[in-house]
Amino acid sequence: MDPLLIAALAGVVGLALGVVGMYAFRVSEKQRASGIDVDEPSMPAGATEVLASLGLAYIVVDTVDGVVRANPAAYAFGLVRGHTVVHQQLLKLTARVRGDGVIIDQEHELARGLQGETSLVVHLRVAPLGDEYILVLADDRTEFSRIEAVRNDFVANVSHELKTPVGAISLLAETIEDAADDDVAVRRFTQRLHKESRRLAALVQDIIELSRVQGKNVVHAGRPVDLEDVIADAADRSRLPAESKNIELKIGGTLPHRVHGDADQLAMAFRNLIDNAVRYSPESTRVGIGLSSRDGIAQVTVTDQGIGIAKEDQERIFERFYRVDAARSRQTGGTGLGLSIVKHVITNHGGEVALWSQRGRGSTFTVRLPELDESLDTLEGLGRGLGLGQLEDTAEHPAASRPASSHSADNPAPTRAGEGGNA
Repeated sequence: MDPLLIAALAGVVGLALGVVGMYAFRVSEKQRASGIDVDEPSMPAGATEVLASLGLAYIVVDTVDGVVRANPAAYAFGLVRGHTVVHQQLLKLTARVRGDGVIIDQEHELARGLQGETSLVVHLRVAPLGDEYILVLADDRTEFSRIEAVRNDFVANVSHELKTPVGAISLLAETIEDAADDDVAVRRFTQRLHKESRRLAALVQDIIELSRVQGKNVVHAGRPVDLEDVIADAADRSRLPAESKNIELKIGGTLPHRVHGDADQLAMAFRNLIDNAVRYSPESTRVGIGLSSRDGIAQVTVTDQGIGIAKEDQERIFERFYRVDAARSRQTGGTGLGLSIVKHVITNHGGEVALWSQRGRGSTFTVRLPELDESLDTLEGLGRGLGLGQLEDTAEHPAASRPASSHSADNPAPTRAGEGGNA
C-alpha cells in the first residue's frame, strides 16, 4: 500500500481514539461527582418565620462570622454593615457561644453612627442555631436605660437636697436646747429654724408638684383655659414679694383665644416664672409680662432686669435642682425645681418654653402654647389646638416673634440688636 495512505489512516484512527478517550474521561468524572453527597449547613425549618415574628433585631452568622441573614432593624441599629458584624463585642460573644455551646444574655452599650457619635444600649441574647449558625437577638433598651438613669439621678438629688435643711433643722434644735438660758441666742436660732423649715416645706411641695405634673394627662383631663385670667392670678400672688423689693409688675397685651389644658398647672408654671423674675431682680426695677397671639399660638413673655444668665448655664437651666448660683439660691429660698416644673407643664400642654439672656441685661422667658380653635367641634378643635406644626414658623430667638405691643411703651426691657424686637 501507499505509505502516505497508511499514515493518513493511522492519523484518523489516533484522532478517533483520542476523542473517545476524552469523552470517556468526562463521563467518568461526572459519574464520580454525582456520587458525592455534600452536607451543607442549614437553618432549622421555620426558623426564618419565627425570627420575623419576634419584633427584635436579629443577626444570623456562619462559622466565620459572615452575616447569613439580618433584618432591617439590625441594619438600622448599626449592628450590621453589608455582610459584616460591626461591633467586636458581638463577635466575642459569638465566638464564646461557638466554643462553649451555651446561651449568653448580656447588656451592652454600643457605639452608633459612622463616627460612633451616639450610643445604643441593647440587651443581647446569643445562641446556637441549627448545625453551624449562631443567632444574635438585640433588644433596644436605650430609652429604658435613660429613664432609669434619670430616676436614679432624681432620687439621689432629692436625697441630697433634703439632707441640707433636715440637717440644719436638727442642728438648730440642738443649739436652741443648749442655749435655753440665753434669750437672745434662742430668738436668733429660732428665726433661722423657721427659715430652714420654710425651705424644707417649699422643697417638699415642689417635689410633690413635679411628680403631679409628670403623671397627669392634660389632653384628656384638660378643658378650655383663659390664659389672661391665669396670668393675672399668678401676678397677683407674686405682687406682695415684688412690693417688698419695690419691683413693679407690668402686664401688657392681650390673648384673645383660650388654650386647652389644666388651669392649676398653668397657673403654677407662670407663677414660678414670675416669682423667679421677682426673686432674682434687684430692688426698684420692673418685671414685664407680655401677652400676644400670632398664627394660632399664644405667647407669654416674662422679662426681668436682673443680672442675666451666662451662656454656659442656659442649656441646663431647666434641669432639676440646677442652680446658677447655689449660694444665692439658698439666700432667696430657691429649690432648683421651679423651672423644671415650668418645662414639664408647658411640654405637657403641647407648647415650648425658651430663654434669652445676657449678663447684665436681664432675662426673658418666652412661653408658646397652641390656641384652641373653638370655631370647630370639640374633638377637631382639641386636635388642632394641640398641634405643634405652627410653632416651627416662629423665630429662632424666643423674643423675635413678639410684636411691639407685648410690653407697654415704658417697659424698661432693652432692644437687643439682631433679636428682631424687644426681648
